[in-house]
Amino acid sequence: MTHRAGVDVQGGLAAIAATVEGGGRISADDARLLWEHAPDDELKRLAGIVRARYHQPDAATYMVMRIINYTNVCVAQCDYCAFYVLPNQQGGYVMTREDVFAKIDELRDFGGDLVSFNGGFNPKLPLHYYCDLFAAVRERYGDSMEFYALTVAEFMYLADRAKLSYADTAARLRDSGVHWITGGGSEILTEDFRKRHAKFKYTVREYFQAQQAIVEAGMRTTGTMVIGFDETMDERLEHLQRTRDFQDQCLAAGHDGLFSFLSWSYKPYGTAFGGTEVGAGEYWRHIALSRIFLDNVKHVRTSVLTRNEDAFRALEYGANDFDLPIEDEVTQKAGARIDLDLDRLLAIPRQMGYRVEYRHAERPPMAAVA
Repeated sequence: MTHRAGVDVQGGLAAIAATVEGGGRISADDARLLWEHAPDDELKRLAGIVRARYHQPDAATYMVMRIINYTNVCVAQCDYCAFYVLPNQQGGYVMTREDVFAKIDELRDFGGDLVSFNGGFNPKLPLHYYCDLFAAVRERYGDSMEFYALTVAEFMYLADRAKLSYADTAARLRDSGVHWITGGGSEILTEDFRKRHAKFKYTVREYFQAQQAIVEAGMRTTGTMVIGFDETMDERLEHLQRTRDFQDQCLAAGHDGLFSFLSWSYKPYGTAFGGTEVGAGEYWRHIALSRIFLDNVKHVRTSVLTRNEDAFRALEYGANDFDLPIEDEVTQKAGARIDLDLDRLLAIPRQMGYRVEYRHAERPPMAAVA
């Protein structure tokens, strides 16, 4: 019999398996035991059980999208970012509206219909700049193109600069045609992580307050997580626990909450923090653990942007969805490689036995009614 610190490991794994098989919920301690002792095949099996509550075992969905980095000027100074320049430094830019439209038009040529805006904390861009831009995108493309307008992190910065509450800021953006504000900018949701790497960003408490305001305004949002910095297992589990708790609160209040959970891996090249990338095996296990733990989130997404071909194996570890990006300067500056041969990429999961179908971004109920 195997013991760890006086714990019957095999008995513990069997109990966890019985809990998952019976539709129950695992604890953070259970998740740690799985991570440290469960073999890959068992993690895959348990993740598959939770995945099957929402999706057919051989079904997977994808999107073709583009991340438009509308500005590279940012004052957050996160040490894991290779993209930003400070205000008034050489190389800073802000895209014109025509630049944005050209990038969206090019995405349409690739067959994509989702744009994600991601820039940073640019002190020279007020809230009305964003409202005008998003209103213009909605007017020009209507429902033929959906967009993720900002991340929660950018949203918070805009609210602070405008001296508005999160609720008022959310309403302003919603009334400008925004349907989505994603959970991007979360990285690892612990206060210690923020102090080490992003001391000029928000607190974790403020992050969830902002995300709650977004949900209550009738817009949609997502959960995100980045692994591979210097975070501990305790910090990863805290992030997952906070995410699950937030989703519980949303569902209890009658909101859809988090549409999906996307985890990707840190790209260290050209960053002040540096480091090395996590291996594919660790990433796959993390996806499996996330699927098992986040039993209240329907979609778990794997990152082709940061894992390339390796990302598709995560479908066997509980993921059900992915996107094929044609551009993201933030991660490309840090070493991400983007493959524009979309047919070749899609052939990989199909050869693995998955029925892969295109997924269009859903409109939130408030937008459908409008």
